[in-house]
Amino acid sequence: MVNGATQLPDWLRKLYPFEPQRFATPAGELSYLDEGPRTDEAVVMVHGNPTWSFFYRDVVLALRDRMRCIVPDHLGCGLSAKPQRWDYTLPNHIANLRALLDSLSLRKIHLVVHDWGGPIGLGAVLPQAEKLGRVVILNTAAFADTVVPLRIRLCRAPLLGELIVRGGNGFAWPATWMAVSKPLPADVKRGFLFPYDSWANRIATHRFVVDIPSGRGTPSDRALAEIEQCLPLLRQRPVAIVWGGDDFCFNRHYYARWSELLPGADQHLLEGVGHYLIEDGGSAVVQRIVAHLTSENTPARM
Repeated sequence: MVNGATQLPDWLRKLYPFEPQRFATPAGELSYLDEGPRTDEAVVMVHGNPTWSFFYRDVVLALRDRMRCIVPDHLGCGLSAKPQRWDYTLPNHIANLRALLDSLSLRKIHLVVHDWGGPIGLGAVLPQAEKLGRVVILNTAAFADTVVPLRIRLCRAPLLGELIVRGGNGFAWPATWMAVSKPLPADVKRGFLFPYDSWANRIATHRFVVDIPSGRGTPSDRALAEIEQCLPLLRQRPVAIVWGGDDFCFNRHYYARWSELLPGADQHLLEGVGHYLIEDGGSAVVQRIVAHLTSENTPARM
């Protein structure tokens, strides 16, 4: 598996023209983007499963001339190490992100989260809420819920689920057409799949599915409960909810829950846009994200 931009093929570097940095964790190195001015204020963009920092490439390109952009690949994802014996659970992903952010000595953190990036990003930053600035929520959840599509439940079935996800790439590959309402360009599809090219390299793709909190009292259930208790703190921050209305996974049920939780947020429900909303919505979604992060006049929500 390639690690680092110097080994990326030319077709991918055209879409992802960055020089990833490396951060050491006890289990292996995290790859992360650090683009833009080296200030102590940054936008941190946190991806989900089965994506990687590639998901945010157009946001980084639109924003890096104005703001510092930190975009990690979770352990097991993207260009990060893919240890086979690590415990791929929510508390450990949170700990990795928190360690990375602490190492950067950031004074203020603006946050963009998608999919698993919601609980991981919020779990890492909310305990230091005094650093939190603007927040953009994209098709995610950071609260307990029982609405899990059957196709995802199948991928977490014992033995069979691992064969589907790791053996047949039956999670990352279907996402390239199930998570969008418009066909992805061929190289963009290849970009999403690039890090997940073997049984070993698809370990996190499977473990994320297995780790979906289910109310059984696991460490990830407890971590999610702690995050949910802190979510009211977001009412004191400028928050935008930008949501793909045709998402089969984080559907309108989750959008409604966020709307109830954060009634003062700027809310944008996008018709005809799927889970990979930056792909489906294109420049319109990118502009909404950038406008919220760069606005000087949005008051804190109460």
